[in-house]
Amino acid sequence: MDGAKFVIEATEAEQMARDSGLSILQLLPTLLPSAQPLARPPISKFQVAAAGLGSDGRIFLGVNLEFPGVPLHHSVHAEQFLVTNLAVHGVPRLIAFAVSAAPCGHCRQFLQELRHASDDLRILIASDESPTFKPLSSLLPSPFGPFDLLDEKTPLLLEPHDNGLLIAANACNGECESDSDSKLEAAALEAANSSHVPYSGCPSGVALMDWEGNIYKGSYTESAAYNPSLGPVQAALVAYMAGGGGGYEKIVAGVLVEKEGVLVRQEDTARLLLKLASPKCKLRVFHCVSASTPKGRMKASI
Repeated sequence: MDGAKFVIEATEAEQMARDSGLSILQLLPTLLPSAQPLARPPISKFQVAAAGLGSDGRIFLGVNLEFPGVPLHHSVHAEQFLVTNLAVHGVPRLIAFAVSAAPCGHCRQFLQELRHASDDLRILIASDESPTFKPLSSLLPSPFGPFDLLDEKTPLLLEPHDNGLLIAANACNGECESDSDSKLEAAALEAANSSHVPYSGCPSGVALMDWEGNIYKGSYTESAAYNPSLGPVQAALVAYMAGGGGGYEKIVAGVLVEKEGVLVRQEDTARLLLKLASPKCKLRVFHCVSASTPKGRMKASI
């Protein structure tokens, strides 16, 4: 699976569609059979793949991930992988996607975090007898979502976020950091600042580094229904896979950035999940503050 391709550039997608005599949307379900083997479901053995069209013309893939040793709700569904893949690449809108099996209620709820998803987002279920693109509203009537809890000005999933967080100087109590450590810390802080947390106000982000020094970051993403929310470690693992990272065992270092003493904490779960996924990964945790908070020295947990 090393180097597996989870993003198809717009020009390549257009050429593939022309060669097949299809439109871009018609191309999406044809990509699913080759994407399904990229899934990592060691518990269920049920491979799910999704292929979606971003507003920039690129095609993004998503697959399901499962993690033995932790409760099932830590799994990443293919639709969540797909949306996170778009977020990692800075794409502000998912236009339509095809999926190999019908989205569960968990994923239909998660998709509500996209702006105007009920009416604008089109979904094709490849396993249907006569698969066609349908609006999300046909799969989730009478929805509950961010429109019930937030105002129109609050940024939603895939839209730009800035949570205004910082880590004070000398966060490591004067200990010298390597350049790679500093980059990892900065990436995790950036991920925390981009996290979608309008319901708890508890931002967090994770950055992972592989043994070649490549860095992959993931932001915590909440749902109006609370569960399904996607943790920052899972999001970072999606970024790792989407970036061609290969096996989890190649991940050797990680940083989690979150606020101290908040109601929604990620540290314990992050340590457990990374210990199981990549036992050699050393996780450091930094507690951040809002930019408006007086700058005190913040301690790092090793």
